[in-house]
Amino acid sequence: MHRSLGRQEPDPCFPSERSRRLSVNLLVYETTEGDLILQVPIGHDTVWLTQAQMADLFQRDKSVISRHIKAIFDEGELDRDSVVAFFATTAADGKTYQVEYYNLDVIISVGYRVKSKRGTKFRIWATGQLRDYLVKGFTLNDERFKGNGGDRYFEELLERIRDIRSSERVFWKKVLEIYATSTDYDPSADSSKRFFATVQNKMHWAAHGHTAAEIVSRRTDGRKPNLGMTNFPGNRPVKADASVAKNYLNPQEIDRLNRIVTIYLDFAELQAIERKPMSMALWIDKLDGFLHLSERQVLDHAGSVSHAEAERIAESEYEKWRLAEANKESAVEADFKKAIDAAKRIEKQRKKSDGKKKD
Repeated sequence: MHRSLGRQEPDPCFPSERSRRLSVNLLVYETTEGDLILQVPIGHDTVWLTQAQMADLFQRDKSVISRHIKAIFDEGELDRDSVVAFFATTAADGKTYQVEYYNLDVIISVGYRVKSKRGTKFRIWATGQLRDYLVKGFTLNDERFKGNGGDRYFEELLERIRDIRSSERVFWKKVLEIYATSTDYDPSADSSKRFFATVQNKMHWAAHGHTAAEIVSRRTDGRKPNLGMTNFPGNRPVKADASVAKNYLNPQEIDRLNRIVTIYLDFAELQAIERKPMSMALWIDKLDGFLHLSERQVLDHAGSVSHAEAERIAESEYEKWRLAEANKESAVEADFKKAIDAAKRIEKQRKKSDGKKKD
């Protein structure tokens, strides 16, 4: 039995080359008897438990678990750097600590050594959750949704689905699938490229009153942290992120855009199911009609900034930001060198002072 609490973003610190942020899902494992509940992070294609959680799971003292883990590493059964991670965890005192977690390989190995039936049940559960997570990208508990306890999570799940559907890559894939049925669609024609740009801009305009190019040109700023972006994949923005309009939207704008995209994709799919001959111009009319019906602003011009101009501004501001970040690192190095030089001077003066005392 399990309950999914949705996505969280602890700050796991992996050893050596695996030291990086990892977005994880936090699941809850509960025994069929209901006498054990564990919060289980799932991420990096595996699940994670602390020594204390393994002690509860296997019904053994923590010292026993620690001894088995040490033996597993000492005997070379598993490589520590590959199976251990540190997650930022908030304790009862409200402070955040880096807590050591062990992945499923360690959990299984410990389970075999302590010969625990609970361990076998957990392994079966975890394997099933991983299979769902790796294939679907998420895990669900159907029974929870049928009951009364899943309302909050269901809302969170819907929000995540809307965000995924409105991502640049997923959205354009769906739009392409729908609009490729147009009677005059030609993927190599300039008219098709303009058509997709028009659809994107109408969506953005309806959400926040700007075209994609206007958002990029007005909000990207090499002097601001992360170029002024509010969201982006990974730890640091890369050049390609700088020209993505959605990366600069605030939470309210993102929510509106997500909802508009989600509803419109459903509407467009219903239109496509009818298999009526549709030209690209007719699809634009349908989009305008949908936006009018939704009482959103409808873009009827090309915008004040071209795509090429927005790209140029984004690249220029990104370069400013990149150089500023590099200089920050150089400044740190310079401060470190100053500290070393100061320490050397103090040491030199101390030796001189000691020499005078001896004289």
